[in-house]
Amino acid sequence: MSAAKYDLVVIGSGPSGQRAAVAASKMKKRVAVVESRAVVGGVCVNTGTIPSKTMREAVLHLSGYNYRSVYGINYRVKERISMADLAFRVQAVIKTEVDVTEAQLSRNGIDIVHGVASFVAPTHVRVQGLSGDTTIEGERIIIAVGTKPAASPKVPINGRTIINSDQVLDLPALPKSLIVVGGGVIGVEYTCMFSTLGVRVTLIEKRAKLLEFADQEIVESLSYHLRDSRVTMRLGEEVSSVEELPDGTVVANLESKKRVSGDALLYAVGRQGAIEDLNLAAAGIQADNRGRIPVDEHYQTNIPNIYAVGDIVGFPSLASVSMEQGRIAAARAFNDTHTSSNPSFYPYGIYTIPEISFIGKTEEQLTDEDVPYEVGMAFYRETARGQIRGDTTGRLKLIFHRDTRKVLGVHIIGEGASELVHIGQAVMIMGGTVDYFVDTVFNYPTLAECYKAAAFNGLGRLHRYQTD
Repeated sequence: MSAAKYDLVVIGSGPSGQRAAVAASKMKKRVAVVESRAVVGGVCVNTGTIPSKTMREAVLHLSGYNYRSVYGINYRVKERISMADLAFRVQAVIKTEVDVTEAQLSRNGIDIVHGVASFVAPTHVRVQGLSGDTTIEGERIIIAVGTKPAASPKVPINGRTIINSDQVLDLPALPKSLIVVGGGVIGVEYTCMFSTLGVRVTLIEKRAKLLEFADQEIVESLSYHLRDSRVTMRLGEEVSSVEELPDGTVVANLESKKRVSGDALLYAVGRQGAIEDLNLAAAGIQADNRGRIPVDEHYQTNIPNIYAVGDIVGFPSLASVSMEQGRIAAARAFNDTHTSSNPSFYPYGIYTIPEISFIGKTEEQLTDEDVPYEVGMAFYRETARGQIRGDTTGRLKLIFHRDTRKVLGVHIIGEGASELVHIGQAVMIMGGTVDYFVDTVFNYPTLAECYKAAAFNGLGRLHRYQTD
């Protein structure tokens, strides 16, 4: 079989594929990236993370959300906000991110092959492009194709009034009412955005709680904000069917015989691996029923020369984690055993309104593990910076070991949470204790002062029942 030969072939140019390709090129390997889209960046840049987070930023700005506590509940930067207003900012950012990704791949000498990849053997990949088919050979292959929105026969997606998360910006107009099916990260993030714009949102989730992997006190705070934004939450409910009525509205019929009506419906019940074109059988790989590829701790599949990274391997499906997985997989593929990373110190960022970020263990996990811990809490409203920003609802929660005082977890809700969490991350990685925050001077006025306030709060509780 005659084919162009590479040390590494990466299928997919999202965050994990991009980092894997660059890491291998730094090791002086010849690398090719196969991308099915006309542009690089994968789901993250083109339909997922970047568009949704940019849309969130546009929503916050145009709605005046961050300044309502200062200028009044009716304050808005723009009175009538349209989908075009949101899409304008999104498209500008996507274009820039695509350009940045292309430039990075180019300056590292990485070949970009556009077309749909499919295995013909464990070391050979056929690429079907607009200009014809070609076959490339890779001594090592990394699968980084990402995911696509999950589909259901109960929900007839039409791209207009019944949509998935990749089609949000295709809505012809901002709906007055919206049904969101799915209380995971994607569903809750879009629920927050639309409710902030004044859309009446009904959120349907079959589980009894939202975001079960997050600290429940923080989730309860988010739930309060959602209800305060007039969001109706139907928890413990499952959709049996969805129909579009002659007047253009949408009705979701629930298993409990309830009917929920709205101008549009967003189906956001998870995602599944985009594996349908890969012909994994030819490589000797088998995916699970959600299209996820099993891997070991080095992201190696059951075929020694093939690795898989990013959302295709499942939880946590975070762009930041996917990047690290790509870097580690490339290192392991070429026998670099020194490159390492500790998943227990990966931070989570959930871009709800207000946003949530955390690292380490939750109270629920520590309780189940019988770990003696104490909690310190600080509120944004108690800091000058919180008052200046107009965010009087945020809070920072420190969890530390009762005996060793070692920091076990940091959980934050409030604007800037995903940036603020990195201070706690650094302390945890260094094995620091809660005393670090007491003894450290933070800039004033900043939200970082919340760490000091939370530390004092937690130690104050500790001293009530501990004697020298």
